Amino acid sequence: MDFSNPDKLALLSPFELKDALIQTAKKSNQHMLNAGRGNPNFLATTPRHGFFQFGLFAMTEAERSYIYMKDVGGFPQREGIESRFEIFAKQHAKVPGIRFIEAAVSYVRDQLGLSAGDFIYEMCEAILGCNYPVPDRMLTLSEKIVGQYIHKEMIGTHPFVGNFDMYAVEGGTAAMTYLFASLKANHLIKEGDTIALGMPIFTPYIEIPQLNDYKLVEMTIDAPQSNNWQFTKKELDKLLDPKVKAFFLVNPSNPPSVKIDDKTLAYIVEIVKKRPDLIILTDDVYGTFADDFVSLFAMCPYNTILVYSFSKYFGATGWRMGVVATHENNILDAKIAKLPESLRKELDERYHSITTEPRKLKFIDRLVADSRTVALNHTAGLSTPVQAQMSLFSLFALMDEADSYKAEMKRIVLRRKQALYRELGLPMQHDPNSVRYYHLLDLESLSEQMHGKEFSQWLLKRLKPNEALFRLAEETGVILLPGRGFGTTHPSGRVSLANLNEYDYANIGRAIRNMATEFHEVFQAEKGKGKPKAAVKAVKTSSKAKATKKGR
Repeated sequence: MDFSNPDKLALLSPFELKDALIQTAKKSNQHMLNAGRGNPNFLATTPRHGFFQFGLFAMTEAERSYIYMKDVGGFPQREGIESRFEIFAKQHAKVPGIRFIEAAVSYVRDQLGLSAGDFIYEMCEAILGCNYPVPDRMLTLSEKIVGQYIHKEMIGTHPFVGNFDMYAVEGGTAAMTYLFASLKANHLIKEGDTIALGMPIFTPYIEIPQLNDYKLVEMTIDAPQSNNWQFTKKELDKLLDPKVKAFFLVNPSNPPSVKIDDKTLAYIVEIVKKRPDLIILTDDVYGTFADDFVSLFAMCPYNTILVYSFSKYFGATGWRMGVVATHENNILDAKIAKLPESLRKELDERYHSITTEPRKLKFIDRLVADSRTVALNHTAGLSTPVQAQMSLFSLFALMDEADSYKAEMKRIVLRRKQALYRELGLPMQHDPNSVRYYHLLDLESLSEQMHGKEFSQWLLKRLKPNEALFRLAEETGVILLPGRGFGTTHPSGRVSLANLNEYDYANIGRAIRNMATEFHEVFQAEKGKGKPKAAVKAVKTSSKAKATKKGR
């Protein structure tokens, strides 16, 4: 990639621009602190111990067959597997993870009312990866277990009538990819349709609709910083326009990491009552970091598609692990049933190879088929070892009734944000709806707090787009992503509070404050109020910053 080409750099998404920032940081004499990408540097250990111990038990089951052959095993046998598991657990009682999987089997049997033997057998076969995913949408008991976890974290105590179906997918990114494709394939969105995006939002939600594959018209529903990152009624009223086919949002938001408050959720419910045909897609990956989180999926289950990824909360980005959930009665199936007969016949033809009654095929099952271009539906489904770990993650959270792990996760990101603001020399504002996984450092707000409004306005006019980010990378090794790529309206940088250590965030805060101080000295010199001792350094623009001259 040519990092010296200004036009190309200006067109890059935040995640691609980070490569240019990394190249710049590597040339500095500083230790690189990459606070751009949100990969956590913490992870859940107990359910991983459980996975590996369950895997060892699964191997003993496989090796019961074909003992007379070298390096060859067979499928686990269902008969007597529960007793053999109990013997294995007693023999390895002091090994980390054994107590957890014993408790998991007990919880499945005693609290969820499922067969312990069936669960053990499903886990063994899944971990061994010796069979295709059956059912392809999600393994039978895994769907029930993960469903309990989703209900706990996304719905909580909110009244919820009926059941929901889930599709296990390769993380939130796969969920997005599959959903856009299937919505289009089933004529729920088409070229030229208008979709609303809750801003700020994860960048791909902005970029995918613009592709030639979709060519959708985007309408923004802004949640401004001035309103504590909450949608205003005026903005939400845009959804009353019948031309808006769908509303996509991330909750808690990315990058501000603020959950929708109860008042705003209630207003969206009122909007949906007036727009019962509105499709909602809510991406709630950060919901598990929030206090008393309630998803729009709980509030408007008929209209809402839920996307959830296990990647951030359990430190499992490498597992590629997520789910899509829809209520058993949903607007998607209703809309498909009301399509013109010509389109319904077209869809009959599309799905006839996988069912003799394609019109009875639920949207979520169409999603599974579409994810494998329909013709490969017979080999669809998420890797079974991944589903096994997903079930153990879910059981770990379900059994943690005191939410001890959640408290630790919240404490980690809070302390990092406190360290950042301590070195910025600014008070950290308390927002009960903030989950603190990311934080948006707004240049206008920070500079005004540090040196006043006049300086802030001067700085905004003086800086070129992304110049502050490239200067930070060049002079300090600190990498932040541009907030503007996420749909924010002011020049800003997104800092992930998940992927560095506490002292690193202190260094980031110190670096930002030092840079602001240098610019303030230039400002003072130009006003005739000080000596420009740092002026040359402050106005010097790195070669990479010069490469981003396109308007902010």
